[in-house]
This record gives sequence, structure tokens and C-alpha cells, in this order.
Amino acid sequence: MLEAIALLAFVMALAAFLGGRRSAERLDREIESLKAEIARLAKEGMGEPGPDLATGRPSEAGVPSVAGTEATADGPWSRAREGAGTSHDESAAGRESGDGAIDGPVAPSAAAARAESLESRIGGRWPVWVGGLALALGGYFLVQYSIEAGLLSPAVRLTLAAIFGLALGVAGEVIRRRDVPAIADRFRNAMIPGVLTAAGAVTLFGVVYAAYGIYDFIGTGAAFVLLALVSLATVGLSLLHGQALAGLGLLASLLTPLFVSSGEPRPWVLFGFLAVAWLATLAASRLRRWSVVPTLANAGLGLWGLAYVALATPFEAPPVTFALLVMIAGVALIWPGRAERTAEPSGTTQIGAASEPGAWERLFTPPYLAISISAAIVATVLALLFISPAVDAARFPVSDFVVIVVALAAAGSLRPAAIYAALLAAFGAVAGTWSLTALSGVLAYLDPSFAGSPPEIVVPGRTAMLTAMTLSALFILLGGFVLARRPAGDRQFAALWAGIAAVVPNALLAMSFVMTGSFAFDLPHGLAAFAGGIFLLGLVEWLYRRSAGAGDADVDGGLPALGSFGLFVIGLHAWTDGLVTTLAIALLGAGYSFATRLRSWPVLPWVTVAGAVVILARIAWEPTIVGPGNLGTTPVFNALLPGYGIPALLLVASAYLLQAWPDLRVRNLLQALASLFVLLTLAILVRHAMNRGVLDSSVPTLGEQAIYTLLAIGASGIFMTLDGRSPSPVFRYGGMALGVLSMLSVLGAHLVGLNPYFSGELLGSLPFFDLLLIGYLLPAIGYFGLAWYARGRRPLPYVVALAVSGAILAFAWATLSVRRFWQGQNVADWKGFLQGETYTYSVVWLVLGVLLLVAGSRLDAKSIRIASAVLVFVAVLKVFLVDMSNLEGFLRALSFIGLGAVLIGIGRFYQKILSGSAGNAGEGARRA
Repeated sequence: MLEAIALLAFVMALAAFLGGRRSAERLDREIESLKAEIARLAKEGMGEPGPDLATGRPSEAGVPSVAGTEATADGPWSRAREGAGTSHDESAAGRESGDGAIDGPVAPSAAAARAESLESRIGGRWPVWVGGLALALGGYFLVQYSIEAGLLSPAVRLTLAAIFGLALGVAGEVIRRRDVPAIADRFRNAMIPGVLTAAGAVTLFGVVYAAYGIYDFIGTGAAFVLLALVSLATVGLSLLHGQALAGLGLLASLLTPLFVSSGEPRPWVLFGFLAVAWLATLAASRLRRWSVVPTLANAGLGLWGLAYVALATPFEAPPVTFALLVMIAGVALIWPGRAERTAEPSGTTQIGAASEPGAWERLFTPPYLAISISAAIVATVLALLFISPAVDAARFPVSDFVVIVVALAAAGSLRPAAIYAALLAAFGAVAGTWSLTALSGVLAYLDPSFAGSPPEIVVPGRTAMLTAMTLSALFILLGGFVLARRPAGDRQFAALWAGIAAVVPNALLAMSFVMTGSFAFDLPHGLAAFAGGIFLLGLVEWLYRRSAGAGDADVDGGLPALGSFGLFVIGLHAWTDGLVTTLAIALLGAGYSFATRLRSWPVLPWVTVAGAVVILARIAWEPTIVGPGNLGTTPVFNALLPGYGIPALLLVASAYLLQAWPDLRVRNLLQALASLFVLLTLAILVRHAMNRGVLDSSVPTLGEQAIYTLLAIGASGIFMTLDGRSPSPVFRYGGMALGVLSMLSVLGAHLVGLNPYFSGELLGSLPFFDLLLIGYLLPAIGYFGLAWYARGRRPLPYVVALAVSGAILAFAWATLSVRRFWQGQNVADWKGFLQGETYTYSVVWLVLGVLLLVAGSRLDAKSIRIASAVLVFVAVLKVFLVDMSNLEGFLRALSFIGLGAVLIGIGRFYQKILSGSAGNAGEGARRA
């Protein structure tokens, strides 16, 4: 049965070959007829315009489109005429692109592709593919039959099989030379020569393996060499037969080490052969501009490296490193190498190209992306696996990790097409340094479960530190290299490398310092950080000098300037501590703003903003600046004053210095930060003084909250004044936000949470100068003053809210003062109410309402008069609902008599005001 199948397959392949010959002859006849038709149409159309055969539209008068050389130079008929006379060498010179298209004179037209029939698709392709498979199976079945029947000796069988394989290859070459020019256009992905050559290669591969693995005719070395030769020869022949044959040769190369193994592993031989096979595949891909096969080659090399590193115990890193370096160099220099996108029209990649739509998309979608990104992923994964504690290395391969990362970063710095090599190198450096510093013994300190880890997975702290410093220096140098040689059209690439040079060294040195450094004084980390920061600042200076004010160095220089500040901060943490560090960072951040007097770099104020953020982070980490034990209890004059006050003053000075800076955003941000630090300084000093030197774990008091409220009221007024002199949204909306927050604190703290009536807090021994004065009366006066000052400067609802808040606080002060008069300094709710106290509330509320009414009329403040009416209404309710039931005798009568008299007086007052207003209105109407 198998013999019948093999015979049938051979007959099908022969029929397909003969059919292909007939198809080629038919195509030649059709081309000749087309040439004759074109010549006839050219003669007839010279005198009058006719329709354009390519477009269906009329051609220009007197110039026929069919015969005119300019009109038909690129048309499908012209390509058909040229294809008929094209020699085999010219057709073979066409380039096969990664997506299967041919770049050359043999590219088929879209119309021809659309016109291809189902018969052509099935009859011209399917028999070729099946025929090639049948030939390969036929050779296998013949060998199997000879073995089962015992007809031939093993040597004869292998010899005949080898001859059969060579014959297939020769037949493929003969057919390629004779028939490819005629059929390459239409059936290029089902070429009979390539199929025959592939079948021959598979046959020869099987012969060599049988001679080694089955019959033991040859040794391990000879088998390896022969299999390698077959696979490399297959890759070489793919230049003539297409990408599919290259894939077959690649597969043979990757399988050769599996088929030929020895008892003694030789990683240098293994990865040396894989590197050579990879280079051969890449060279063929470069000549024919393929993308699929080199991508698969990268993946295959990565899988071999992964298998070796994971399974070998222990593994040797240098052979794998050598193969990876060959891959990185090949991708960077050979293919894709310098392959770039089609040049943009002139003028589209000038100084403004950074904002050009799609510029970043083009950067992150380079040509032949699959090749470069697969190589970068393979190199990064294996480099990180080298230093993983999950694998067993002969020696800890830190140097191999560094070499691979640096090589990948160097490849990524050569051109924009290798952008993913740069990004993955940066990621590998950060992730690898984290792994090294975490394994340097700090994990055992942070997590006791690592205390019993074997010594071989613990990296010496000095090794981790040197690795971080080396990688930091190299990334800074590579960033400078890219920025120094940046062409005008690679702004995005340069900006990305500027970010890498700024971020990666900061991340590496910060991890190294935190995990392996000495927090008291660390000379190496400080030196490395300051050296890197100075180099980045020098690079920024050079970039701006080179740009000569053109503005194209703003992004390229801005990111390294921020990176220099980060490195300086790391250096200050390494060499200083506590209050000195905070003050040094504040001075450093402000120094960048002060430098605007010498340099007009747009990034300088933003560095000051970054400095303020760093100080806020330090305050959040340790609010006492120097530690709770070293703070002391002396009010105001303690470490908090310089720790908070000096950064606040420096920010105020920076905001004042930059009040004319062209960037409005950074001006507003500096003003906001300066205001925040000033308020934070005052608030922290108040808390320290009110809680006897304790900043946390203390119960807040009404007095402390009142000081915060007064500070917010004062700051809101200051912001209003500053906004009048120098209009700014920070001063305008910041001041209003502070006012709203303070009003919310009145409702939440003064009236409920910290109210002495509910909390039981003692008011003090002096009747007027007590807690009620600072907690209620002074904030009420402050709100009234702020409301009066905000008239005409702020929206009316905000002004009304301020006045109402003041009225509420005044009401609370008066009410609690009455209770203090009757109950003493303890006004807690559990003490109940006296009859005289109840009557006094009514009197005081009515008097307060009248006073508010008078003030509202004098100031012509409708909001104050409304507050007066509300207060009088509350007093009326109190008299009718409370006094009537609780008071007795003379006090009850007096309460109602007083209420009536006050209400009549208020009515008379309003009648007089309204009559005067109406009279004035009438007089004005008469005058009009």
C-alpha cells in the first residue's frame, strides 16, 4: 500500500511538472500576442486621442496613453512586455520582501492577481506542494522497503539515498534555470525548483543522521559537521529558491545539536555552531530582505540558550554570551542594520518635528520590527536569567550580564530603528540591578525567611554596587553619544535617549544606595552620584550652546537636567543626614531657579518644583526632620523652624525671582508651593507649641484648631492681596479654597468635634481671655473682616458664606459665654440649664441680632442683615418653645415683654430704612 502511495505521489509530481511546462509555454505565447497588440495600438493611436487602457479615462489630445512612453512606463502592459524579454539573471535579482512581495521587475500587477482563477490557484500550487512532500516520502519509503526486504546493504542504501537527494537538488537547479522566468510572477510561492531542493535537503539530512544514529558508520564529530554543512548549504540555496527553503535550513540547523549528542557537553561547540548558522541565515535574509526567517532564528537561538541555562547543572555563561553578542551585533550592523523607513519629504522633520502627528508612532514602529524586538527580548531574558537564583552557574555571571546589557544598549544607541534594544537594555539594567542588590544580603535582613539561603545565591554587596555604578556610567555615556550625534530628523529618538540617560542612572544608584549603602556616610555612592550629575549638567550646557538659541535642545537638555538634580539628591543623601540633607536639597532646588539669571533653560524652574516635591516626601517620611528624640520642646525655636521655614523662604524667593518667567504654568506652581510651605511651617510650629513638642499621637484641641483657622483666614486674605497686585489663578483660587476649607473646619471642629460643650474641655480661669476668645470670637472677627475685604473682589456667594460663618461663630461665642457666666469654666452638657441662664440666652441672642442688623445697615451688607433676621427668628422660636415651658413668674413675663419690645423696635427700624430707600428712589425718579 505504501509503495502504491509513493508511486502515485511521484506520478502526481511528474504531471505537475509537465503541466507547469505547458503553462509556461502558454504564457509565452500570450505575452507575444500582447506585444503585437500594443504595437498595433501604438500605430493607430498616434493621430487622435483614445481611451487610456490602464485607467479607462481619455488620454490627452494627440498623445495616446497606450503608445506614449511616459504614460505606459509604469503600466501593467509595459511590465508584461519587459517581463517577456527579461533574462533569468534579471528575474532572480528581484528582492523578496518580508511580506512575500517581490521588489523588482518581476512584481505582478494587482489586476493580474485579481484575475487569477480558482483553477490557477489549485492547479498551479497544490500539486507542487503535495509533489514535494510525495518525493520526500517516496525516498523514505524506498529506503524502508529495501531494509525490510533485505535487498541492499546499509552502505548501498545510504549511497543511493544520498544520490537521490543530490539528484533532487540538481533537478531543482535545472528547472530553475529554464522555467523560473516565465512562472515566477504568478507561482512564486509554489516554485517547483524550491520544492525539489527542499526534498533533496531533507533526504541528505536523513542520510547523514542514519549513517550516525542507526548504522554507526560515522562518529559524532563527522555527523555534526555533515549535518551542519547540509543545513548551511540549504540556507545558501534559499537565496535562489526563497524564504521557505531558508526556514527549512534554519530548522535543520536548530535540530542538528539534538540529533547529534555526546556524553561530554561542549557548550562552546554548540553555541559556536548556532552562532554560525544564525549568521548564515541573517546574511541570506539581508540579501533578500526577509523578516520571518531571521525572527525565527532569533527565537530558536533564544530557546537553545534558555534550555541550556535551565537544564545544565552548572551552566557556563560565556558561550551563551558569545552567541548573544553575535546576534546583537548582527541585528545592529547586518540586518535590519541601517534599514530605515522611506525618507520623509524635506521640511517635515525639522525643529518642530517633535510635535508632528505620528512622529512617536513612527519611532515605535520601525521597519522590520519583528527582527529587532525578538533579538532584544531574547538577549534581555537570558541576561536576567544569568543572575537569577533559580539557575545554577559555574560562577556567578555578573560580568556576562553587564556585557550583554551594555552591548544591547550600544546597539540601541546607533539608530532609531533599534529603539526597542535601548528600551529593553534599560529595563534589563534596572531589573538586573534590583535582583543583584536584593540578593546582596539585604533581603535576609528585611525578610528572615531568606536568612537560611545558600551562599551561592548571595551576591556580595560590593559586586552589586560596582555593577550599578558601571551600568549607570555607561548609560550616561551612551545618552551623551546619542545627543551629540543627533541628526535633525531624529528628535524623538534623541528625546527618548535623554530620558533613558536621566532615569536609568538615578534608578540604579538609588537602588544600590538603599540596598547596599551606608546611611551614615557613603563615599562611593556619593562620588558616583555627583560625578554623574556634573556630567549631565555639562552635557546640557553643551547642547544649549550647540543649539545657539534655536530651541531644539529644550527636551533633549531638560531631561538630563532633571536627571542631574536626581543624582545630586542621591549624593546628598549619601553624604549628609537629617536637617542638613533637607536644607541642602532646598538650596540645591532653589539654585536651579537662581541659575535663570545666567541661563534661560526652560527646565530650570521645573527642577525647583522637583526639589519641593522631594522635600515634601522627606517631611512625609519624617515630619520632625531630625527625629522625635532630637526635636526638643522649645516652642518655635527648634529644628522645625529651619527645617520647614528655610525651604519655604527659598520657594518664596524663587517664585518672586520668576514672576516674569514666560512659562505661566511653572510660575503658578511655584507660587502654590511657596504658599503651601509657608502655611505648613506655621501649622507645624503651632502644633509643636500646643502639644509640648509632640507632633503626632496627640489629641487635637480647640485652641490648636482655632490657630489653624486663623492662619487659613489670614492666608486667604494675603492671597487676595497678592492676586490684586499680580493676578494669578493660584492666588485667586488658592485663597478661595483655603477659605472654603476653613469654613468646613468651623462646621466640623469648632461647632461639633472640639466644642467645649461636647468635649468638656476647660475654658480657663479668666472670664474673657479664655478658650472662647481664641476659639470663636477671633475667628468670627476674622471672617467678618475677610468678607468685608472680599466685597467686589470675589464672587458674591463666597462673600456671603464668609459672613455667615462669622455670624455663626459670633453666635456660638455669645451662647457659650452665657453658659460660662452661669456654669463656670466647665460648660459640659451634663450640667443642665438654670432658669436665669435660659432667660439670658434670649436676651443675648436678641441683642446680637440687633447689633448685626445695625452693622448690616451701616455697611449696606445684605448678607449681615439676613444673618440678623435668622438670629432673631431663632430667638423668637426659643422664647415661644423653651421659655414658655421652662421659665416661671417674673422671668417668663419679662422674656415675652423684652421679645415684644425688641421685635417692635426692629420693625420700626426696617420701616424707617425701607421708607428712606423708597424716598430716595422716588427722588431719583423725579430728578430723572
